[in-house]
Amino acid sequence: MKLNLKKIISLVIIASILLGLSIPVYAASGPTDVDSINEKLGPPIVVYGGTLSEEQRSEVREKLEVNDPESVVEYDVTGQDVVNYINGDANARLFSSAKIVRQEEGNGLTINIVTPENITEVSSDMYANALLTAGVSDATVDVVSPVKVSGHSALTGIYKAYDAEGVELDKERMEIANEELGVATSLADNEGMSQEKVSQLLTEIKQMIADQNPATREDVEQIVSEQLQNLEITLNEADRQMLIDLFDKMRNIDIDFGAVKTQLEDIASSISDKANELGLDAGFWEKVANFFSEMFQGISNFFGGLFK
Repeated sequence: MKLNLKKIISLVIIASILLGLSIPVYAASGPTDVDSINEKLGPPIVVYGGTLSEEQRSEVREKLEVNDPESVVEYDVTGQDVVNYINGDANARLFSSAKIVRQEEGNGLTINIVTPENITEVSSDMYANALLTAGVSDATVDVVSPVKVSGHSALTGIYKAYDAEGVELDKERMEIANEELGVATSLADNEGMSQEKVSQLLTEIKQMIADQNPATREDVEQIVSEQLQNLEITLNEADRQMLIDLFDKMRNIDIDFGAVKTQLEDIASSISDKANELGLDAGFWEKVANFFSEMFQGISNFFGGLFK
């Protein structure tokens, strides 16, 4: 039996395709450039987790590309800061660190997780949502940790940075923002939801609150129920009440999400873009199954006819 040259070349091409199949890797954005100082808004601010060793601190500085300490303002986050800003545990171990570059009004929030392999529970969109709740609206924030952490303590450092630079953030809003981050990670853990789906849910509820300005807890409950239905999300009763409680607290302290509506739309757009990049539409896995089924059927047919 003799194979012609055309069929041999076809075999080589098929083998190359099969060997070349791989899952794409999405790299996190790098740290923000600190070489150019904004003379109006001030230099970048770097806040270090108070538990970091000197070696880890140097690693964090390197990852944030802080080549000249004189070009930034530096602070350390302590257990007492955790108590003061988010009513947390003074004995908390603090590793996650952040660099904040303040932006002109209207520029919005940009969150870069420089070490995504070490920030295990909080996504960039979760940070953005929580910071908007706390009242931070125009900044570029880079988050780093030299070890695996949930990522919650980075918020404390960001709050301290603003406070130390004379920008007053409301303590109640900061505490609710931290609670929001806890709710987001709990939903991801308890309900098996992706970080993107959780962020989408929280963002769309905020957008509805901005549009409808709910006056009662019942109004908040209606908004939450509508968004759960729209996104086809089913929660257990405890998690559903946790979500309602969170947004009712936001209603009670009169957070004006209408003032940051454009930024909420930006977050929603970011989440949608990420889902599209990953192919996470409703029929994603069906498409994957169909692709491989058709591919292997085609290969089977090819080999079946190859030796006829």
